[in-house]
Amino acid sequence: MDRASPRGAMEGAIKAAVQGAGLGLRRSFMAELANSTLPGLPDFFEIAPENWMGMGGRYARQLREFTERYPFVCHGLSLSIGGHLPLDPVFLKDLRAFLDTHRIERYTEHLSYTTDDGHLYDLLPIPFTEAAADHVAARVRQVQEALGRRIALENVSYYAAPGAQMSELDFICRVLEKADCDLLLDVNNIWVNSINHGYDANAFLDALPVSRVAYIHIAGHYEEAPDLRVDTHGADVIPEVWQLLDRAYARCGAVPTLLERDFNIPPLPELLAEMGQIRQHQQAAATMGSRAREFGEMDAGARHAG
Repeated sequence: MDRASPRGAMEGAIKAAVQGAGLGLRRSFMAELANSTLPGLPDFFEIAPENWMGMGGRYARQLREFTERYPFVCHGLSLSIGGHLPLDPVFLKDLRAFLDTHRIERYTEHLSYTTDDGHLYDLLPIPFTEAAADHVAARVRQVQEALGRRIALENVSYYAAPGAQMSELDFICRVLEKADCDLLLDVNNIWVNSINHGYDANAFLDALPVSRVAYIHIAGHYEEAPDLRVDTHGADVIPEVWQLLDRAYARCGAVPTLLERDFNIPPLPELLAEMGQIRQHQQAAATMGSRAREFGEMDAGARHAG
C-alpha cells in the first residue's frame, strides 16, 4: 500500500468493500443475528470503533466472528475532525490496528467537532469559513496518512451556524476538495437541515460531488415543530427522505446504504423489514438505470443510422 497516497492504492478496494443494504450492529441483538434464520439479513454492518476498541471477552469474540462473516464499515464518534486540540496519535495508532485486525477498509467520521478541553459528547457545528475548511482538510490528510486508508466525512445535522462566512453546501464541498476525501452522504440530515435552515433539499443534494459518495446513511427523525426537526435516529424513515434517497440513487447509482436506528429500537424482524425497503429502492434504481442505458443505446443507434 502506498501510504503517501491513500486514494490511489486503496480506492478500488475501499469502494468495493461493502454493497447492498446495511445496519448498525448492536450488542443487544448480536446473539439473535448470529443464530437467525430470518430472511433479509444485512449485507453489511456498521460499528462505532470507540465502542469496541480494547474490548475483550465474549463480545470481542462475537465481533470477530461477525467481521469474519460479514463486510463491515466503521463510523467514528470522537475523532473531532474540526476541533482545535491536536489529533491523538495513540488513538489513531490503536484505531488503525483495530481496522487492520478486522480487515475493515472503510472508516468515516462526522464533519463536526466534539472536544474543547475535554469531550463534549455532542456533534457541534464547525464554523463555515475558509480557514476552518483549511484546518479540517489538513487534519483529514493527517488521519488518512496515519490510518493508511482513505476516509469519508458525513454531512451532519446542526441547529445553529455560528460565524458562518459561506453556506453549508460550499463548506462541505471545500473540505472534500481540499482534503481529497470521500463523502458519507446522510440524506436524512439533508432533509432535517433543509427544514431547520430553510433551503431546498433537492437542490442541495444535486450540488454535492456525487463522485465522492462512499455510502449513504438513512434514518428517521423527530418533528418538534413545523419548522424544526431533530435528528434522533429514533423513528421510521419518512416518505420525503425515501424520495431523497431515490434522487441520490438517480445521481450516483444504488450505492451501499445503511439504516441508522439508535433509539426506540423495534424488534429485529421489524428493523430488518425497514432495512429491506432500502433494497427495494436500490432494485428500482438499478432497473431505471438499465432502462435509461437501453434507451440511450437505442437513441444513439437511431442517430447513427440516420
